[in-house]
Amino acid sequence: MMDLAEARELVLSRVRPVEPATLPVAQVRGRVVAQRVVARENIPGFVNSSMDGFAVRASDTLGGAARLRVVDAVLAGATSSLVVESGQAVRIMTGAPLPAGTDAVCMVEEALLEGTEVTINRVLQPGDYVRQIGDDTREGQELFVPGDVVSASGVGVLAGQGVTSLEVYPRPRVGVLSTGDEVVDHGGPLAAGQIRDLNRPMLLALIEESGCVAVDLGLARDTREEITRAISLAVGDFDAVVTTGGVSVGDVDFVKVALADLAPDAAFSLRVAMKPGKPFAFAVVGPRAVPVFGLPGNPVSTRVSFEMFVRPALRRRAGYATLERLSFHAVLDEPLERALDGKVHLLHVSVAWGVDGRPHVLDIARRDSHLLHAVSRANALAVVPEVGRLETGSTVRVIVLDTDSVGATP
Repeated sequence: MMDLAEARELVLSRVRPVEPATLPVAQVRGRVVAQRVVARENIPGFVNSSMDGFAVRASDTLGGAARLRVVDAVLAGATSSLVVESGQAVRIMTGAPLPAGTDAVCMVEEALLEGTEVTINRVLQPGDYVRQIGDDTREGQELFVPGDVVSASGVGVLAGQGVTSLEVYPRPRVGVLSTGDEVVDHGGPLAAGQIRDLNRPMLLALIEESGCVAVDLGLARDTREEITRAISLAVGDFDAVVTTGGVSVGDVDFVKVALADLAPDAAFSLRVAMKPGKPFAFAVVGPRAVPVFGLPGNPVSTRVSFEMFVRPALRRRAGYATLERLSFHAVLDEPLERALDGKVHLLHVSVAWGVDGRPHVLDIARRDSHLLHAVSRANALAVVPEVGRLETGSTVRVIVLDTDSVGATP
């Protein structure tokens, strides 16, 4: 068996990002940046007021109270031509340029305006309620590097620099193929020996959740020719292909055979030291080096293998700098036992923050690889090393699958 970390490195070292494309800035929210972006301009580009109030010379307020003559008013988008002298003030609005001669702003709530005079009953310091040039962004400052994800605020940052288009990585298009004579995808009655296709709908959802575009490739029957043909067509149209079933040691497990046919020098049929999900096949196929992932047929094994191999590889394909989910150590609220079998065990668990301010493992799902419903409400995977028993109160590393649900307190 191959060590899990070694198997992951084998896969990730062979996956490359898709080719970048240039999009209008209005379309780049959530996209992965493919170029370095530096600020073209200072923001703010001029000294301005952060409050509605009165622009003054701070030295006029050193006595703790000042009565000043209001000589002008300046709105946002306008300027004052005056040079303000001692004993004078200018009415100013948020965002308006600070008039020459002033170095502080008194908020309107702290001033008393009577006719053309304003009384300020506090000491102001130079810079109070004043935004300096480049407070937010300095010309030449690095704003984005390849691998960053553009947030809604990031779109605003780009627009504020006058950037109208950006080179980003397109969302990879990922085809999903189920295999097996026993698998059906209709809602009618099942014939003897048939099972409904759980894996393909689940994988389509997981791929979309990972930031890619998922495409349903349907079912392929258990023949070497049909599976090979389906994968061959898929690698011509998609940026990655995920199959389920046909990677173990059965007489009709043809996915691994098909991959060896399509990529004789770049296909791997692995037995990974992990439970569930030991059988796994992988290949890089064709001139576009399209990664193909052959996942096992048991649904929990499919789910775990996707997390360990496919999701980080798809994120690399999509250009993300961060490939892994959030992980941390959590306290066990009940003992955990496992067999000593030379494998890393990956258990679906429920995690939440406790009243002690620490994350706790509250519940451990049933462990057989076909029990999808039993794990469907779990929000994390516990990575259990090869120890026979972990006692209550000890810790285990967990990989968070659903960050929104971890915030609850038990």
